Amino acid sequence: MEKYYAEEITDLAQKLTTDLEAGLPQHEAQKRLNEVGENRLEASAKKSLLAKFVDQFKDFMIIVLIVAALLSGVVAKEWTDAAIILVVVLLNALLGVIQEARSEAAIDALKEMATPHCRVMRDGTVKEISAEDLVPGDLVLLEAGDVVPADLRLISAESLKIEEAALTGESVPVEKSAITLADEDVPLGDRVNMAYASTSVTYGRATGLVVNTGMKSEVGKIATLINNADETQTPLKENLNQLGKTLTLLILGVCVVVFAVGFFTKQGTMPTDTLMIEMFLIAVSLAVAAIPEGLPAIVTIILALGTQSMAKKKSIVRKLPAVETLGATDVICSDKTGTLTQNKMTVEETYEIVDGMILPIMTLCNDTKVSGDELLGDPTETALISYAQKQDFHPDNQRVQELPFDSDRKLMTTVNEWNGQYLVAVKGAPDELLKRCKINDASKEEVLAKNLEMAKKALRVLGLAYKIVDQPFTDLTIENVENDLTFAGLVGMIDPERPSAKQAVAEAKNAGIEVVMITGDHQITASAIAKRLGIIDQNDDDRVITGSELDKLSEADFAGKVKHYRVYARVSPEHKVRIVKAWQNAGKIVAMTGDGVNDAPSLKQADIGIGMGITGTEVAKGASDMILADDNFRTIVDAVKEGRKVFSNIQKAILYLMSCNVGEVLTVFAMTMLGWDILAPVQLLWINLVTDTLPAICLGIEPVEKGIMKQKPRGKQSTFFSGGVSSAIVFEGVLEAVLVLAAYQIGLHVGPHVATPKLQHADALTMAFLTLALIQLFHAINSKFLHDSIFSKETLKNKWFNYAIIVSALIVAMVELPGLNQLFLVTELLPIQWAVVLGAGILMVVFVEIYKFIKRR
Repeated sequence: MEKYYAEEITDLAQKLTTDLEAGLPQHEAQKRLNEVGENRLEASAKKSLLAKFVDQFKDFMIIVLIVAALLSGVVAKEWTDAAIILVVVLLNALLGVIQEARSEAAIDALKEMATPHCRVMRDGTVKEISAEDLVPGDLVLLEAGDVVPADLRLISAESLKIEEAALTGESVPVEKSAITLADEDVPLGDRVNMAYASTSVTYGRATGLVVNTGMKSEVGKIATLINNADETQTPLKENLNQLGKTLTLLILGVCVVVFAVGFFTKQGTMPTDTLMIEMFLIAVSLAVAAIPEGLPAIVTIILALGTQSMAKKKSIVRKLPAVETLGATDVICSDKTGTLTQNKMTVEETYEIVDGMILPIMTLCNDTKVSGDELLGDPTETALISYAQKQDFHPDNQRVQELPFDSDRKLMTTVNEWNGQYLVAVKGAPDELLKRCKINDASKEEVLAKNLEMAKKALRVLGLAYKIVDQPFTDLTIENVENDLTFAGLVGMIDPERPSAKQAVAEAKNAGIEVVMITGDHQITASAIAKRLGIIDQNDDDRVITGSELDKLSEADFAGKVKHYRVYARVSPEHKVRIVKAWQNAGKIVAMTGDGVNDAPSLKQADIGIGMGITGTEVAKGASDMILADDNFRTIVDAVKEGRKVFSNIQKAILYLMSCNVGEVLTVFAMTMLGWDILAPVQLLWINLVTDTLPAICLGIEPVEKGIMKQKPRGKQSTFFSGGVSSAIVFEGVLEAVLVLAAYQIGLHVGPHVATPKLQHADALTMAFLTLALIQLFHAINSKFLHDSIFSKETLKNKWFNYAIIVSALIVAMVELPGLNQLFLVTELLPIQWAVVLGAGILMVVFVEIYKFIKRR
């Protein structure tokens, strides 16, 4: 990496063959433009819509569903089932395509940040050209209000301040100068003789030599990082893939056994080829019954409902799986400026030596422009005006003379009318100001001690001094004006933490989530804010590390220490990506919050990137999975709670769907093995359509369970089957099958024993069919709580679930209506037979409650 900041400007000009007075000749500039290309950012190659669409079908669960649809339609002739499955698959694919443009949007936003025109010196004259035509070696002229068009090594700088917060995280504009830096290892935020593309000039003017353009600039490197950032597999996708693979193996195993046993046990009952076809159709029907074809759609609906709930709480989700991922978060890597803090300098402490003088000095020696309720100017100066306004102090003394701030003397002076005389108001660095004041040694030591005390609190300290003269200065020089001053006091400012951030950090830690602060700000400032927020304790200074110190750590060393560090200061975009990757390599699910251009690569690298909606750049928003509409760290904790609720509700839906499907598979399997009448494909499809849709969807909008934010993160290895769900699926599926088979057996001994040309025991099979349907509705109520009893006042709170159960029960009962009973191959049941069906449903609740009680014990 070229260290332009450490090179003498004359040597650099010689290397770039540039005239520091006249700039480049026009023909040379054109030649270089042809060689290095335009000064703009390039995006990675974009996929076509077709390619994006095809990618959606590479998910294992989707492949399983497509195969099931083909078998259902082509082999089993169940075209309705096949159509439903394919609609679900296509819907998911369309949603995936819509969501895939976020990284492209990030690059587009970076392009929009580039300034369209700039002023350059070419052939000895100043010209205004398109920023895209800049080349290394050009001389660029900057003034307040300009956006820096390329990376520049400053040749000259007059009172220059540049806002670099979006690039480095520095919360206040950086004072710049043209001095050569002796140290060859200077962090990005400390390179005072450099001006970087896409940052903004807030004060002063300068001339700079272009050293890098386009993708070679610092903002270009960020664009490269965004292009190259690894796409992390969300826990949700990993869980669904695992679920698909597990299901496929189990279903194939059961189908093979059913086919083999049926084929060999029924030899001689019909021709071999006919028997083979019949057993194959039974096996396919069993596979179709076992596949939870509604699961992807139900998961999508639950996530979508979760995003609506989060939007009401100021969290805007750009990518559906991000809802569930947030609930699994182990680590929140948070940018400091504008995320944990307000990105607004505020006066926090004053030290007054001369009564009544600090307010006049801080307001009169100030270039802030007041426009209605808005303060325009340098953040430090606007903080002083804001403080004075809160004290109801509004001076209107006319300014008659001034000595502007410059970085060499670190002072600013104004001369204002003052009660028939003139007030010389001076503010600046306390140590420099004291040299120009009348003050005894004891008082000076007291001021310096107070200055040090404020500095240790990470306050930005300004000294204030004054003198009163009878008339304006005829010789307005620094030596003549800034002497014989009276030291009035000190004022300490800081970019304060957000009011709700401390409580939010505490809640995150209580939920087992590690909070890590990452900032481009100075180490002492970062450490002080982290202590105020409770991220680290007062004696935890060893948990703070700078970007320079991080550079000295090998990957192996950092991997061993990443869990120790909680605060990173003076870091670059590359450091942020490295930190996120280190936590991910440690097996943690990482959320990264940020608002600046410098946050974009790490936002994309993280398992979930969280952008700021108000102060965030379009680049950061484009690289994010979720955006905080109110920029409030507190909202993240609420979003984590919502994410945990979503995962819990998906678990409930999966427990319900899978245990029901296991019950169906075991029922058909047992009926086949025992030689009984078997549930018809149309009956299985009807049960799936009625019980697997409305109740499962409404389980997804269950309210959050108590104590969910006192649980530790579930971990990266956790799946939807964790927490006792897998054993519950097996127990409840077996219980369901036993109760259905029992209802069939009872049906053989109760009632008129109706037979049909196709069925030997039609009434018994009808009881089994209706028992299976009713049991699943009762079981939906069981599934509202994974571990707790349903006999609670919370059970009936979800009115939509209550409606879903009632509607589904009525739809199930409709099969008994004349006309429909022939379609669904059922007979009309007697009251006693209905009593058996209802009793089996109630027993499902009783046995599951006993099971839960034993598990809790």
